[in-house]
Amino acid sequence: MNRLVAYCLIVSTFLFPIQIAVAEQPRLIAIELSEIPFIDGEVLLDLAWQKGAPATDFVQVRPKEGAPSSQDTKVYVGYSEDTFYLSVICYDDDPQSMIISDTRRDASLKNIDSFSFIIDSFQDRQNGMVFGTTPGGAQYDGQVVKEGAEGGGGSFNKNWDATWEVSTQIGDYGWSAEFAIPFKSLRYTPGATQDWGINFQRNIGRADEVAYWAPLKRQYDLFRVSQAGTLSSVKAPKQRNLKFTPYVLAQAVRGGDSAPGTHQQSEVGLDAKYSINPSLTMDLTYNTDFAQVEVDEVQVNLDRFSIFLPEKRPFFLENSGQFSVGDSGDVELFFSRRIGLDSNGAPTPIDAGIRLSGKVGGETNVGFLHMMTGDNSEGLGEAEYSLARVNQEFGDRTSLGGLVINKNDEATGDINRTYAVDSRLGLGDNVTISGYIAKTDTPSLRGKDMAGMAKFNYKSEAWSNFFAYSKVEENFNPEVGFLRRTNYEKVSAMLWHRRRPEDLLGLFELRPHIYYRGYRDDQGFYESGFLHLDNHFEWYNGWEIHTGLNFTHEGVQDPFQINSGTYVGVGEYDHSESQMVLMSDRRKPLSFSLTSKIGGFYGGDRNALETTFSYRFGDAFTSNLTWSRNDIDLPVNNGSFEVNVSRLRMSYSFTPKVLLQLLVQHDDRSNLVASNLRFSWLQSANSGLYLVYNELNDDSILGPMEKRRELAIKFSRIFDAV
Repeated sequence: MNRLVAYCLIVSTFLFPIQIAVAEQPRLIAIELSEIPFIDGEVLLDLAWQKGAPATDFVQVRPKEGAPSSQDTKVYVGYSEDTFYLSVICYDDDPQSMIISDTRRDASLKNIDSFSFIIDSFQDRQNGMVFGTTPGGAQYDGQVVKEGAEGGGGSFNKNWDATWEVSTQIGDYGWSAEFAIPFKSLRYTPGATQDWGINFQRNIGRADEVAYWAPLKRQYDLFRVSQAGTLSSVKAPKQRNLKFTPYVLAQAVRGGDSAPGTHQQSEVGLDAKYSINPSLTMDLTYNTDFAQVEVDEVQVNLDRFSIFLPEKRPFFLENSGQFSVGDSGDVELFFSRRIGLDSNGAPTPIDAGIRLSGKVGGETNVGFLHMMTGDNSEGLGEAEYSLARVNQEFGDRTSLGGLVINKNDEATGDINRTYAVDSRLGLGDNVTISGYIAKTDTPSLRGKDMAGMAKFNYKSEAWSNFFAYSKVEENFNPEVGFLRRTNYEKVSAMLWHRRRPEDLLGLFELRPHIYYRGYRDDQGFYESGFLHLDNHFEWYNGWEIHTGLNFTHEGVQDPFQINSGTYVGVGEYDHSESQMVLMSDRRKPLSFSLTSKIGGFYGGDRNALETTFSYRFGDAFTSNLTWSRNDIDLPVNNGSFEVNVSRLRMSYSFTPKVLLQLLVQHDDRSNLVASNLRFSWLQSANSGLYLVYNELNDDSILGPMEKRRELAIKFSRIFDAV
């Protein structure tokens, strides 16, 4: 592994010149406000904002990289004794053409008019908190870890929700917004007067324009905090923060695999948050419940490896990026869905838990998690889970960390542990080398229990390239992690070119690329291979076409069932397939995408098609209808079958905090029909009133079951004790 890292470094020196960023980024002074602004979105006439110079002179990254923004933007930043304030005036010479869409919390800000900013309150140039809004007053927030870079532990967690306010107004000048973020919702180094990293982003929907206050190159986005500007003279208070969030829950369940009749139950629980200091926070949870969380999307598995389902439960999402170590898509050393959910996704009771996360000394990230689960209805699931994490950050996007995970299964007495060391090395502005080494300890498995990865990444305006090598031994067993497959060596690489032609058939950008990944076991057997050749054509009018050709290899050493009564036999299967993606202009109220794959599949043929239609009406109603079809013909008995999955998602926002959502899914392979209807009336963050109705009609291996219906009413409220 060490030799591989050294080799990548030598190759990078000769093939990719290391560029050092020398441009001085802009500065802005935070103003101590003598008058507290009334948060109504009115900025032009509010006397609170008449003091101090605003941030202006935004620079485009698209469509005209390096050009001044086509519309003026003014940003003011101030603070009071307990609150961080920010206001923005987004001037627009054609406000009637603004694109306003989807006021749901954390709905995408792309392809519409929006404003967002990132705060690097530790000024570590690696991590930050993002806040944003639209002319309709939507709330958008998230956490950035290690600049959100894939590999090396970087991530963006948009499911993180803090307590803050925003209001907007629309006028003949354009639109404006006011943000009020309590210092209690932020994390920062203790000290009187501080400098923070900060950058602002303005999106102008109709022009497909993206502009920043601190200029960035086209390959970067707002998460590139190492190139953010500086906010100076912030007088952050000594933070005292103690919040309690109790909940009450009432449920009624009928049908499914439960006993006949309607079963009612009620629960109470409590979450608490305490700031030990402004940079270190402790979270406590008792009798944890996630009845309000949206159900998982139905996925079709047409191979022999596990499917990854994302975490959606709020308690596990805050600071989750700091606990992330592994190889995205294949190995996640800590996967929080292993806690409180069984292998089928059914909940097991979480009795209590504690999490400590934040920074020590301004540059050292620390994290500790301990959870205790109880028995589920089948008497399974009682266990204790512990995790300890430390990550030391250095300059130039460089870090070194360690991770220890322990699972104590109370039912069997077995203990499983995972140990890991991970690192990230930034070289200049374009090169990053990252990797990890891990080991597990399982009583029944001895030896060959290690895994690791090394990845070299080069990113410039014209190129986004990487080379990675990873290895997982046959007894590597992270029971509190996600492991897609075991006993393999993987080589993956990509060459991605980005070109913006001057004048070519209305094209905005061309993105030719080649990608490869291949898996071999410890005997050298070629288990899986995927070679992808593609070019993305993006036009100024918002349409895109992706034309691709895939060459696949699958080596099957043990037969497996791919469909009821259909088995894929032992053999080596080499195929090619065409791939086509068509996307219409997503700035329009009605848009669609279509993905087609036609080619060989396990000795036979596959014709796959997925279509998605999206429609929005104003800033209140959004909908998505997706249909996925796989038509497969294999040269075996019962080798011809079809799999159809459809999904309808609709939401209506009465206000940015009052929302009605519907998700209906159908899978014809298992004859599953699932509906999830959620009404939410939020107080702040994730607290408030939830009314949830679930209905499931499923054919199990034992035959058809009675339709399962579940109704849940949950109310929680945040009480600020200190």
